[in-house]
Amino acid sequence: MLIPSRPGRGPRTLLAFASAGCLLLTGCGSGPGRGAPDDAPARPVDGGTLRYVVAGSPATASDDPHGGLGNESDVMRFALTYDVLTVPGADGEPRPRLAVSWKPNKSLDRWTFHLREDAEFTDGRPVRAKDVLYSLTRIADKAAENYGRLADFDLKSATAPDAHTVVLPTRAPMADAPRALESISFVVPDGTRDFSEPVPGSGPYKVAGTDAQTAVLTRSKGWWGPRPHLDRIEIRAITDPQARASAVTSGQADVAGSVSPAAVKTARRSSSVRVVTREGVTEYPFIMRLDAEPFDNPKVREAFRLAADRKALVDTVFLGYGRIANDLPTPYDPSYPKDLEQRTRDVARAKRLLKEAGHAHGLKLTLHTTTSYPGMDTAATLYAGQLEDIGVDAEVKVEPADTYWTKIYAKKDFYTGYYGGISFPDLVRVGLLSDSPTNETAWRSPAFDAGFEEAMGTQDAAARDAVLARVQKELWRDGGYVVWGTGDGLDLTAPGVHGLPDGPGFQRMFIDRAWKAE
Repeated sequence: MLIPSRPGRGPRTLLAFASAGCLLLTGCGSGPGRGAPDDAPARPVDGGTLRYVVAGSPATASDDPHGGLGNESDVMRFALTYDVLTVPGADGEPRPRLAVSWKPNKSLDRWTFHLREDAEFTDGRPVRAKDVLYSLTRIADKAAENYGRLADFDLKSATAPDAHTVVLPTRAPMADAPRALESISFVVPDGTRDFSEPVPGSGPYKVAGTDAQTAVLTRSKGWWGPRPHLDRIEIRAITDPQARASAVTSGQADVAGSVSPAAVKTARRSSSVRVVTREGVTEYPFIMRLDAEPFDNPKVREAFRLAADRKALVDTVFLGYGRIANDLPTPYDPSYPKDLEQRTRDVARAKRLLKEAGHAHGLKLTLHTTTSYPGMDTAATLYAGQLEDIGVDAEVKVEPADTYWTKIYAKKDFYTGYYGGISFPDLVRVGLLSDSPTNETAWRSPAFDAGFEEAMGTQDAAARDAVLARVQKELWRDGGYVVWGTGDGLDLTAPGVHGLPDGPGFQRMFIDRAWKAE
């Protein structure tokens, strides 16, 4: 799932959205990364063009910022041309963008946002509360396409008391509402319905030309924020990670997003290419749907988790740029339970569990995967070999990258997922509540739902994280995830590129402060 994503609080924290399918979100602030050593001059250089190749398929390109957001290339374009209400700061807390302040009522189920008064669309119209309400309502109305990104907001009851104030009720107490809006609330003019041509936005750039693969953006003179350094940004969608890396090493591009560890190791031998590292933001969990045989049996799910040789997977897939994980999909989140016993490989116990579940003679099934992100297919192949040791014959089927997130994700019984930095609350809303719009594992637990509602009604952050840690323990015991490791997000850049965000998820889509030194 490509989900909105953002870092949590503190020095080491992780959307995409994202399992892949919905790049759920991020922001502008610097996140937990080990960017390339910065040998830039003291002052940024103005001017020039940045050529950025990023994951995306022309076959699934979209001009609608309120839809599914399946291509990172589309999301980057939207992040540069439209405004959003809030973005994640360096400390993981939401910081102002189009909204300058916000405040909840005592019961945490109604939030008032005050908007900046100097924002204008590229056609000169001022940005007003009615534009924000229209955009948010349109996002909610397209829930079937965008994985219910705003499902927890009661937008039919939302109001605009004046031109620069919006009041957003929530369906239940929601202590983190400003975070839930981070980086996904792309604002367009009220009444916009036709997106076949570029729609006016109030972001730092405007569209000068676009087709299914490439978008050309130029600096917007009317942007209310800090003047961008770059005159022009060219965004090109390339599905294959190795092709993205080759575009930079051959001089055809200045930045390649999400390249493979192997490409980085090769690039490190060259002084002409730099590496930007985003710590621990990449996961390829194996997802088991609890509403399908044999995964409707908790003993089978536990056997599959015990079959995983996590160190072998991390070493082979991430080549030194990763660490083992413990079957919870957001280990970087501040709410992650720190007292969990690390699950390790136990072939004998896994075999016993399968026998107790009625599969003494083994199992035969298909593990779906793809090549959207570097190492997804490698991980699936290696894990299938590990499953053989417990008597499971898993046929690995590599599906086309350009249709994987629409035809395989959340539809097949056993498949490889992707997360790029989604927070635990975002993941819960989109994919783990009983009524979540994209319940990718078919996880349904009244106790889990009640615990999450309790957490969202808790204003104190530390107390809220404690409740979220408790509900994650249930997911660790009985859920449908084999989360074997986390890897670093890796980008390649030409030597003159500086100022790129190195945080997780959508955060790295906001590149308006980047610059080039020739």
